[in-house]
Amino acid sequence: MQNFFFLLKREFKLFWQNSVLRMLFIGAPLLYAVLLGYVYSKGKVTDLPILVIDYDQTEMSAKAIEMFNDDEVINVAKVLYDQNDVAKITIDEEANAVVIIPKGFQKMVFTKKYPEITTIVNTANILTANYASTAIQICLGTLKVGVQMETLRKQGVPEKLIPSQYEPFKTTFIKKYNRSTNYMYYLWPGVLSAVLQQVILLALALSFASEFENGTFYFLVNKSSSIIQMIGIKIIPYLIMSFGVWLIYWFFTFYFRIPFFKNLPELTFVAGIFILSVSFIGILVSIVLPNQLKATEILMVIATPSFILSGFSWPLSQMPNWVQGVANVIPLTHFLKAFRILIIEEGTLSQVKNPIYNMIIIGIVCAILAFIALYFKKKEALK
Repeated sequence: MQNFFFLLKREFKLFWQNSVLRMLFIGAPLLYAVLLGYVYSKGKVTDLPILVIDYDQTEMSAKAIEMFNDDEVINVAKVLYDQNDVAKITIDEEANAVVIIPKGFQKMVFTKKYPEITTIVNTANILTANYASTAIQICLGTLKVGVQMETLRKQGVPEKLIPSQYEPFKTTFIKKYNRSTNYMYYLWPGVLSAVLQQVILLALALSFASEFENGTFYFLVNKSSSIIQMIGIKIIPYLIMSFGVWLIYWFFTFYFRIPFFKNLPELTFVAGIFILSVSFIGILVSIVLPNQLKATEILMVIATPSFILSGFSWPLSQMPNWVQGVANVIPLTHFLKAFRILIIEEGTLSQVKNPIYNMIIIGIVCAILAFIALYFKKKEALK
């Protein structure tokens, strides 16, 4: 037991003496938490510039422009009266859409000639394009309803009957979970989980590899009573420090006013399994590739695309089967699924048993392989 605490203290000392590792493990999560928090602090995009080409220049087209300006998502950057240099102006104004109101629009509406308003959406940025096009559709839909209702009034239809005359049935959409469609609530936790996985992998890539390179592995073998203790010595400090990072993340949810309050103990339990699973991957690579640079490179290959492959931002079901197979051997994929169910959808621990089992399986397989690899490394060192 005395040797155990001696080696544990030594591991913390080795970590603290490595300035790059110290900055990576402590600085990176803190920096990303603050930086991404401020990047997405607004939560949703507003005041997206659009252009309106008003060939009609009537009261009705002016009403449409006014409705665009009243919407919180879009803002009319310029009203044009022809299409001269519209491509240049679109780029200069960083416009997300161009709405073209045709000549004679108001007259055709009143004479029921069914005019057409054309919207050209700039899909260079899919996110802003979707927001802008949705807002334009809502504004024009509201204008359309207003025109229809006013026409019915002029025809003498009683006020109580007007809604049923233009709308045969109602449609109701209810947003559940993240009702404000806040991008901060959606993306911030997922990216930070990916950052935590990456720093753990990179830190543990150096665990045994540094011992091999520095010629201190034999010292570690002599001081350790078993292979399990050797692995434990390397993992425990990072488990403790990862819990500290987890607490920092929790503090920032208050700072950035992110309403993640339910199921936090359950999520912390799942996060512990996630960190253990990631740690065993890092340990395995560090033993199999006894070179710090090579071990780091391999784990970077695993960590870098993991968020994209996780199914968090793009559905896993829409990816090819072989890509899904790759994604399923990365712990982050299963942790983010559990996170979404527990925190966003406010589910229960029993509903995330599959992600938990998958992370446990990944951890056990890597732990067994690490044990076998370290057994042969120890045997070789004792010779």
